[in-house]
Amino acid sequence: MTARLKGRRREAERLLGRLTRWGEGEPTVKVVLLVGSYARGSERLASDLDVMILSDEVDRLADSEWFPREFHGARHLRDGDWGPVRERRYRLRSGLQVELDFAPVSWAAVPLDTGTRRVLEDGHRVLYDPSSVSLKPSRSPLLVGAPDPLP
Repeated sequence: MTARLKGRRREAERLLGRLTRWGEGEPTVKVVLLVGSYARGSERLASDLDVMILSDEVDRLADSEWFPREFHGARHLRDGDWGPVRERRYRLRSGLQVELDFAPVSWAAVPLDTGTRRVLEDGHRVLYDPSSVSLKPSRSPLLVGAPDPLP
């Protein structure tokens, strides 16, 4: 692993710590998940950081400017809507791109829809889930309390 990739990984972990603390302080945030290559441990220097935020107030969180305020210098790149998921993509001063995906808690409900299943099976790590709403990493991609493995 190159020194640059090690530095990028440290930067990503610091950012994830800050996002986790933000989630802890935001009453409407129920779950924060890391998904994608960073969750799998297969990130490259050009990889983006993909974070899934489950909330009761998706629109308010997705439409607010909290991320650029919290992460000074973060530049908004684009938005996208994917069914119930609202994407917001930013670039940090370092060049690291961060994709924040906001969805209602029902996004992770059993039975999982095809898109949710694909995202979770591709790799995820629970960062914040005080009420055990989400998935246990050790039983991925099972929901807590689900009686049987997914078909």
